[in-house]
Amino acid sequence: MDERLMDERLRRWRLVLGGDADGTGCALGGNDAQMDAALAALYNSGRGSGEGQGGGGDTQSGAGLGASAPRVARWLGDIRSYFPSTVVQVMQKDAIERLNLTRLLLEPEMLEAVEPDVHLVGTLLSLNRVMPETARRSARAVVRKVVADLERRLAQRTRTAITGALDRSARTHRPRRVADIDWDRTIRANLKNYLPQRNTIVPSRLVGYARRQRAVIREVTLCIDQSGSMAASVVYSSVFGAVLASMRSLRTSLVVFDTSVVDLTDQLHDPVELLFGTQLGGGTDINRAIAYCQGLITRPANSIFILISDLYEGGVREEMLRRAAAMTAAGVQVIVLLALSDEGQPHYDRDNAEALAALGVPAFACTPDAFPGLMAAAIERRDIAQWAERTLSIRAT
Repeated sequence: MDERLMDERLRRWRLVLGGDADGTGCALGGNDAQMDAALAALYNSGRGSGEGQGGGGDTQSGAGLGASAPRVARWLGDIRSYFPSTVVQVMQKDAIERLNLTRLLLEPEMLEAVEPDVHLVGTLLSLNRVMPETARRSARAVVRKVVADLERRLAQRTRTAITGALDRSARTHRPRRVADIDWDRTIRANLKNYLPQRNTIVPSRLVGYARRQRAVIREVTLCIDQSGSMAASVVYSSVFGAVLASMRSLRTSLVVFDTSVVDLTDQLHDPVELLFGTQLGGGTDINRAIAYCQGLITRPANSIFILISDLYEGGVREEMLRRAAAMTAAGVQVIVLLALSDEGQPHYDRDNAEALAALGVPAFACTPDAFPGLMAAAIERRDIAQWAERTLSIRAT
């Protein structure tokens, strides 16, 4: 094997395995040594007493970030220099979980050093009530940046999918005016009636729109579990809620709950303010939340109710199921999202998910990229369980 290729392989294995040169015979220098020190400060933290420098230096002197905000801030700056943002976000999340750095996130200098992402927003929201005002300003800037990035990524796709679904749902075979006829679809539907001798089509049926999209066509209620495990779902739901609220053909309500219920519909114009109105953590009373949302629904046959929860019920389970059954029987399209995040298979109460499925209420995890398609399918009143099985990698319950 070529010697340079062998050296490169040893270098890579040395970075993967950590430790020292004894195992691979490969010593690191320059940026490699700095990268190794940054990784060791997080993933070798159990080996040392927390007195290492975190952002550089010999890893043999001890690994760890210690409890110093400046030290952690330097480390955050280092990893942003050495690794792509996707890797930085994973390392930040691991640091918060492994080294219990939540207290240090209350320091403004820390917030200025981090790479903003959905997980960090969830952590900041969980600290909202204990955050000093100086840190709150920095935290809002972080949250606003993440929300703006999500809106750029998701808003236009959501509006396009929903507008198309609303148009399709409003089609009729008896348009009242010529202006309401969909000529393309009318021609396609009547090609069998083409008369060659007259070079024309005689339409046996028209395809058009029942009315222009000015009135509210669908009522959408997002009911969001704000327990700690649902942090990413709360962030994505708030962004989607703001996008839906901007569409005149929808009447959108957004409710968050733990053991109490808070209606945040009046804050949908500003998803950042909406997020700071949540309180992540605490218990869960799904039954109480559904009871409140039932009172918001005025046109059941034209309503979509989306419960976003891991279904660990702390309230009255039988009442929760009874209310879900009643809403479905009244014509409401009830959907349960076990998670609205990119994190894969969520933890959830399987007994409750199966009980809801037996009532005709599908329960599955949904990625943010798939949510616009889900809303389009719901507006067109398609079979959501079939849509989920066909569209999502996580099979519907």
